Amino acid sequence: MSLALCTAGTAFAQAAQPAPDPAADPASPPVDPSASLDAMPDIGIDWPDMGQPDTVAPLPEDPVAASEPDMADQPTQQADAAADTGPAEEVVTFTDAGEERKYGVTLRGIEAIGDNQITTRFDSLSVLHQSEGKAANLAQINRRVKEDSDLLDRLLRADGYYAARVRGSVAPPPAGSDKLSVIFDVTPGPLYVLDTVEIAGLAETGPREETLRGAFSMKSGDPINADRILAGQTALATALGENGYPFARVDEPEVRIDHEARNGDLDIIVTPGGYRSFGQILLDNDDVFSARHLQRMARFEPGETYRATDVEDLRRAIVTTGLVSSVTLTPKDAGDGEHVDLDVDLRPAPMRTIAGELGYGTGEGYRAEVSWQHRNLFPPEGSLTLRGVLGTQEQTAQATYRRNNFRERDHVLTGLVSYSNIRRDAYDARTITLSGGLERQTNILFQKHWVWRVGAELIASDEADAFSGGSRRTFFIGAVPLSLTYDGSDDLLNPSKGFRLGGRLSPELSFQGSTFGYAKAQVDASAYQPINDRVVLAGRTRLGTILGSTVDRIAPSRRFYAGGGASVRGYGYQAIGPRYGPDDDPVGGKSLIEFSAEARIRFGNFGVVPFLDAGNISTTFLPRFRDLRVGTGLGVRYYSSFGPIRVDVGTPINPQPGDAKVAVYVSLGQAF
Repeated sequence: MSLALCTAGTAFAQAAQPAPDPAADPASPPVDPSASLDAMPDIGIDWPDMGQPDTVAPLPEDPVAASEPDMADQPTQQADAAADTGPAEEVVTFTDAGEERKYGVTLRGIEAIGDNQITTRFDSLSVLHQSEGKAANLAQINRRVKEDSDLLDRLLRADGYYAARVRGSVAPPPAGSDKLSVIFDVTPGPLYVLDTVEIAGLAETGPREETLRGAFSMKSGDPINADRILAGQTALATALGENGYPFARVDEPEVRIDHEARNGDLDIIVTPGGYRSFGQILLDNDDVFSARHLQRMARFEPGETYRATDVEDLRRAIVTTGLVSSVTLTPKDAGDGEHVDLDVDLRPAPMRTIAGELGYGTGEGYRAEVSWQHRNLFPPEGSLTLRGVLGTQEQTAQATYRRNNFRERDHVLTGLVSYSNIRRDAYDARTITLSGGLERQTNILFQKHWVWRVGAELIASDEADAFSGGSRRTFFIGAVPLSLTYDGSDDLLNPSKGFRLGGRLSPELSFQGSTFGYAKAQVDASAYQPINDRVVLAGRTRLGTILGSTVDRIAPSRRFYAGGGASVRGYGYQAIGPRYGPDDDPVGGKSLIEFSAEARIRFGNFGVVPFLDAGNISTTFLPRFRDLRVGTGLGVRYYSSFGPIRVDVGTPINPQPGDAKVAVYVSLGQAF
């Protein structure tokens, strides 16, 4: 948005001088028409290629007075009194044979202002800087100096220096250099300030006038700074939209400059357009959503004061569903003089998705996953996902129902049924699972501080482990998992500062020969500390315990395990902890402790991550610190648009018998 500043100037005229009349002067000789004309030394053109050396012509001492710059994006002015131009200064010149040379550019005097923004803008817009690395002749350099002098003048005026002097010159190369010196000597002059600030039209807003007027921070005595004036205009328009005026209009600010008084008067005209409250949500196409569902997603109720941020929040929430390719929300006068309706125009996105995933982990082997999803099979926002996994140690078939924004914004209802066949060193399990839950979700656009989940699970599993001597046992398990997490980090997939703290409690009832109960509890904490723009230190701790029962009675798939890419790197998946049986297989445990620390060093889109992990599994109620297994290694990161892709290579420092010397992990997102 441009700032139009108008000034009223003092009109001046030079009295016309009549031409002398030869007849009126008796001393004047009569004119002879046939006589030769006298020489006119003041008229002539010297061409630059007549064998004479080029000379750098002095620039106008005052570019403001010499030629009026283009003021399309800066204040235009009319002087109530002529501005001081200061004493004349000579431009240093020198002669040259006409060859092309490189040059360097120096600004002198800008530092007196104490505003680095003028220098920054000049460096980005200067025609001299744009071609600084290329050789040019003096005529070309001189034209660029003139353009940049005008540019500096406009930048100074935008900061409130309306009587500034800019003097550009070109000097011979300094000793030890072959570059010409282009120098701008700047004399800022006095800083012009606002005399009056008038905002017309706000009186129509009644009791809200004081709040709205306070949104425009400029006041009498402030410098006439174009950036601040435009920022105030934007803040005022925003405040109107946040206080019930959807149809408000803020005209371009107008400043009248008085050079004699070194100040200016600022006028802004506001047309509020009438106070409104939220009315109805109007939707022509309800194939994806109904107007009722959109109202459930909105963070406002009919009758509440109109706020533009509430409208934008609803638009982003609609986009987050993934069910639309475009959406526009337009305020529409309800016609009753009190309410404004929201007209929603949306275009549906493709509803079906097929996805695949390939992965490998030491101890887990290869893993391929494919899924099919219809994101709105059960409108509104009821999706069905069919998923299959085929891997070295896992085969799974699963169907998941998910309804987003269930009865309330950001609440998700899920239901799942699955069959899996898992063969690991720790156990062999064929499991049927039926589960459901209600949760408050977080996502990249709306990252939440607090996230929770309440669920229920029914599980039938036929399992074998080292404790059973290879014979299979059938477990029937009912669980009520509960979780609560606080996320104080700055990014969901790639945090660089803040912390996270989460807890999970799952009371479970198990039947295997007889019925017994226990409770599984786990606490996770992580912290992130930036060292500089390229380095982040990250740390993680995990503690877990199972209250009640003995480890051998608990189903192997419900115990704690450690080791792997999301646990202690350098060790195989679930390889840490007590081992049992003739094959020395891991058996899991009742308690868990893990620590991780890493330095995330980034170079553009790539990064390296040295890490150190430690952890242990115990069959007792509390883990044993003395038996910690430690792993270390180095990771590589590629920071894609959807999150970091990581490859970690680790090695165990104090391995158990049978542990591999190197472990490799590939995944999406940081390790924690």
